[in-house]
Amino acid sequence: MDYYSSQISKLIQELSGLPGIGAKSAQRLAFHILNMPLEQVEELSGAILDARKKVRYCKECFTLTDDELCPICRDAARNHKLIMVVENTRDLAAYEKTGKYEGVYHVLHGAISPMLGIGPGDIKLKELMQRLQQDVDEVIIATNSSLEGETTAMYISKLIKPTGIKVTRIASGVPVGGDLEYIDEVTLLRALEGRTEL
Repeated sequence: MDYYSSQISKLIQELSGLPGIGAKSAQRLAFHILNMPLEQVEELSGAILDARKKVRYCKECFTLTDDELCPICRDAARNHKLIMVVENTRDLAAYEKTGKYEGVYHVLHGAISPMLGIGPGDIKLKELMQRLQQDVDEVIIATNSSLEGETTAMYISKLIKPTGIKVTRIASGVPVGGDLEYIDEVTLLRALEGRTEL
């Protein structure tokens, strides 16, 4: 038996289809939207439609943008000879928040995962290799420390090394504030291998 009218049920159903939104969150969001002023709801729905229609890949780094080139690729002050390879736009945003990285990015839109049927041809590797035809000094591989991320990092490294371009991998290990007794062995080993002199 439905508790709500068909319109409310449809709204809840659509919202619960979003990642990370369960039935209760969808219900809460639906009632919040229904209580918003009509102008705000129109702004929200307009922003969603506009983003979906106008956002595309940057023609250079493949992050999401509404221009031909994203603001980072357009920025002449950035070091275009230093490319950080990330799995998705959210990873790019995380590095940008540090305010310390001055190079540019390349967004793969995934990682190699034979279990999921994702091969090298399913992510933006060919485009990365085309970019390396330009003047590039270093490629920083910043994929996740998961099995898929490590597989992707090794594959990229094997592709790039013959070109003579320097290939580095971000460090991984003990998180700030982490208790050693609760950290798994693989993470501890990576931290030991990546140690630096004080």
